[in-house]
Formats: sequence, C-alpha cells, structure tokens
Amino acid sequence: MITSVVDSLHDLPAAQWEHLARPAGLYLSHRWLVGEEQDPTATSAYALVRDRRGTLLAAAPLHLVRDEPNDRYRPGTVLPPHLRPRVVAGARRGYHNTPLTRPGLAPADRHACLTLLRDTARRFAADHGTTHWWPYLTARAAAGLAPLYPGRPLHLEDDAVIPLPGTDFDDYVASLPARRRAHVRRERREFAAALPVRRHLLADCHEEAGTLLAGHQQGHGHDRDGVAAMTALLSRQAAAMGTEARVVAAHDGDRMIAFCLYYHYGATTWIRAVAHDREHPAPHLYFNLMYYLPIEDAYAHGTTALHAGMTTIEAKRRRGARVSPLYALADEPSAGHPGPR
Repeated sequence: MITSVVDSLHDLPAAQWEHLARPAGLYLSHRWLVGEEQDPTATSAYALVRDRRGTLLAAAPLHLVRDEPNDRYRPGTVLPPHLRPRVVAGARRGYHNTPLTRPGLAPADRHACLTLLRDTARRFAADHGTTHWWPYLTARAAAGLAPLYPGRPLHLEDDAVIPLPGTDFDDYVASLPARRRAHVRRERREFAAALPVRRHLLADCHEEAGTLLAGHQQGHGHDRDGVAAMTALLSRQAAAMGTEARVVAAHDGDRMIAFCLYYHYGATTWIRAVAHDREHPAPHLYFNLMYYLPIEDAYAHGTTALHAGMTTIEAKRRRGARVSPLYALADEPSAGHPGPR
C-alpha cells in the first residue's frame, strides 16, 4: 500500500472520493469538503492510501486548525488537560466522523489502511509541532481506530437518527407508538393553521437565514456567531453546495421567521441548522421545522433516514430516533511526536 498527502480535493477526481465517502455521510463528501477548504480558520490536506494499481483504498481529511470558533470542536472544551491537538482527522463539522475505507475491504486490509492513515496523520501533525485527534467518531469507527491509539475512546455525545420506513409521511407516523401518533398529527395540524411554509435554495435566502441563525447561536451563548459571521458561513455553504442546500421556512407575510437547512446525501437526509425568531412564537414551530417538514421532503427524495444529530435526545427518541454514542480518540505526545507549541 502507498500513502500520500494532497493539499486539495481539487487534485482528486470526485468519483474516486465519493466511492468511499457516500456510505460515510455528508460531512465527508467531496462537495462539502471542497467548500470547507474556503474556511479561513483552518488549512486542509488529505491523507490517501492506494494499492499498487492506484486504487484508492482509504482516506482522511486532515485539518490544521488556527482558530476554532466552535466550542464543541475545541480540545480544551472536550478533551483532558494534557491533550491539546491542533490537527483534526476526518470531518471537522457535523458531529459525525469516520475514516474513509473502500467498501468490501477484508478486515485485515481495513486494519492496515487505518494504521497507515494514523501514521500519516501523526507525521502531518508532527510536521506542524502538534498531534491529531478524531472528534465525534461513530461507534464502529471508534472500535476500528481504538487499538491504534494509546488512550481509550472518550464518549462525547449521543447521536440520533430517525428511520423512515415505507414510502410517505403516513408510514413514518404509523411506525410510532399510538399515543405519539396522535401528538404528531396534532402538532402538524396546529402548526399548519398558524403559518405558511415555503421552500427555498439556500443561495436565495442566506441573508435572512444568517440573521435568524445568529440570533439562535447568540441566544445559546455563542457570542462570536454574529450576523456577519453566520451570513458569511451560509453564503460559503450555498456557493459550495449549490442546489443541494435546501431550506424549508416558516413566514409571516414576506418575513422569514424560522428555517431548517438540510441536505439529501446517500440514503440519509441531514439536518444542518434550525433557527427561529424567539419573539415570533407559533404552535409547535420547532418540531415541524426540525422533524416533520424535512421528513416530508426526505420521503419525496427517496431517503430512508433523517440524521437529527446531538442534543435534545429524548425529544428525538419520542419521534422514533435510534440513538448511538459518539467518541473522540486523540494521539498523545511522545518521543518524535511533540505536544502543542
């Protein structure tokens, strides 16, 4: 097997990367990562493992972080005090991470690929005077990587995915317990009577959405996430993702008062952001924007699951979510692999 590091995914055909990334999720997709290369807070590179014929067997993004704006991705927030890595291996956003390996690899070959990815990430980090870590690994990913690292996986959060059986929203409702079915129907009915809903491309509404998102973020204590920062973030995302960046929004007249940004990728619909104007309440606004309206679109698009992410886990369980743990694995400073400068 042969390893290399490239500075941009523009240097790699999208189809090669997607063959590995599509089962892994949105935040490791070629298009998403190319967009993230424009993020001024980090520099990206990509570890690649190929066989002798040049077939791509495994890969991992490597992000050298200069300034992390997201508290949940700051080592000082989530890791023990002696671990302060500045290189993120894998996905740096989305709270869903795994190394990429070619589908169908034999277990021994997969283990060899993971070892080479670790070694490449370790060298890349050492060249920059630091170490690396994998945040928000799925349970399967953590199990595969754990034997290669000195410490045990650290449980960070829980992740929720809502299965979407059948072919339409009624099939989803039918999959819930009887009492919950009645609640969902009532929440949908009362919301529909209160506000009109429109669907947009993010490119057409990123300024309105950015204003709402900034209010949401600052209401949760994220003081750095002002209107300019959130509008710029959504503008970059709209430019990178194009027509894949979909928004469903509630309006009061011409004014957007709540939105959900989501993506259909692989067999899953991925919720990216939800925000609403706290001074403009409406019945069951959040539940409809976060769950029911994206689920409708998921069925229309043909996906079979809604990735609902972290936090408010019990509310997600009540709406049919299956919950699984997310872990961090961090390399430790050692001889030849220095700690943070």
